[in-house]
Amino acid sequence: MIVQDVINHLEELAPLAYAEDFDNVGLLVGNKNEKVTGILVTLDTLEAVVEEAIEENCNLIVSFHPIIFKGLKKITGKNYVERVVMKAIKHDIAIYSMHTAIDNAINGVNDMICNKLDLTNKRILIPQSETIKKLTTYVPKEEADRLRTALFHVGAGNIGNYNDCSFNVEGYGTFNGNENSNPTKGEKGKAHTEIETKITVTYAKHLESKIIKTLFDAHSYEEVAYEITTLENKNQNIGMGMVGELKDAMDESSFLNYLKAKMNTGCIRHSSFLNKPIKRIAVLGGSGSFAIGAAKASGADAFITSDLKYHDFFIAENRILLADIGHYESEQYTKNLLVANLTKKITNFAVVLSKTNTNPVKYF
Repeated sequence: MIVQDVINHLEELAPLAYAEDFDNVGLLVGNKNEKVTGILVTLDTLEAVVEEAIEENCNLIVSFHPIIFKGLKKITGKNYVERVVMKAIKHDIAIYSMHTAIDNAINGVNDMICNKLDLTNKRILIPQSETIKKLTTYVPKEEADRLRTALFHVGAGNIGNYNDCSFNVEGYGTFNGNENSNPTKGEKGKAHTEIETKITVTYAKHLESKIIKTLFDAHSYEEVAYEITTLENKNQNIGMGMVGELKDAMDESSFLNYLKAKMNTGCIRHSSFLNKPIKRIAVLGGSGSFAIGAAKASGADAFITSDLKYHDFFIAENRILLADIGHYESEQYTKNLLVANLTKKITNFAVVLSKTNTNPVKYF
């Protein structure tokens, strides 16, 4: 197994196409064609984590946070980022980061928080838009079923639980044939007219390169006519945060004690109590102040996130209980999720859960 094989498994869970634009995800250090000796999964890639990988004979680190976030102009070892990169390269260790790709995955970071809190009726808090695309093409009538089947095999026509592939009215088109085409009029290699079928399929945007390759491979035309449009529909299976419900409502004090225990946090900063029961809960791992409005709009009684600033707590406006449980604490179980996912798919060598506590925040 090579590094790229592991990447393929990870991107089945969280395609990089859905990471936020500002992010730096994917293979950050190393060669994708290197043979893998072992995988170490961590939240952060620090020097101690690289040392752990060396001790565990793991030459691939799968990290949630990217160690390289901003551009590096020099690598001299003057700070922890440069030292990590230097040590990884020196020991031929590859580093792959998931970050907002798995933040936006329906079975990712926020789903893990919901599961820890035993929430039900889960849904995405802020669904992504423009993640669904539509391909329209024309094909000779007798080739329509073959092309449709080929496109289906690489994922076209399937968006979550929604399937779509439509065949529209027959028409006539002019095209240049090749040695594989079967024109009804004219000679091969020359423009002619043939009865065509219009095919329209939807697909998830991360599949685009496979869809286009399959279209060209399966189509008999030398020059394939097609159009791709991006739909504005919100994708209910991709996006930031989640909303779920407790089985039984709790008073606010009981809820915060429950939250503290379940998320193993030493401190919870929260907004004023509203003296109402907590039942519907919004969650967003990591820095989530931008989603306070969405949490209120969802009808949530409480919003669990981290990195809230002083003025963020005013945004609660006596409509929702804000609970800041800490950045590390909100994402700490992500590495367990990744280990479980990889262990299920890779059985010929160990996937190691890092024992290094990378939380830089301490409580007194």
